[in-house]
Amino acid sequence: MEFKTDRLYAESHEWALFENDTTATVGLSDFAQSELGDLVFVNLPQVGDTVTAGERFADVESVKAVSDIYSPVTGTVAAVNEALLDAPETINRDAFGAWLVKVENITARGKLMDAAAYKAFAEK
Repeated sequence: MEFKTDRLYAESHEWALFENDTTATVGLSDFAQSELGDLVFVNLPQVGDTVTAGERFADVESVKAVSDIYSPVTGTVAAVNEALLDAPETINRDAFGAWLVKVENITARGKLMDAAAYKAFAEK
């Protein structure tokens, strides 16, 4: 299991990589993708949509179940990783490279942990 130290993590297993105080890239943690199993579908928001910290903004379907994805920040979707729509399994191969959305105009952050705290949380 990989935990990147340049990101912050939500208890709902998303990561946020901040470019600055108001822009971040959001993805699904390596822990989450391994728990979900093989991903076969991803449903992402549209550019321009508003996301709210702690609220559902997307979902993924694995061979096991459909799971909601929650936003770690509040802001506006600036970009969507369209490549995941045709190849959701990319998240299984590279959870940190397969970002979901880029969010700008961030006005709030959810309860986020550094990599060490998230690793301890995930291993409970």
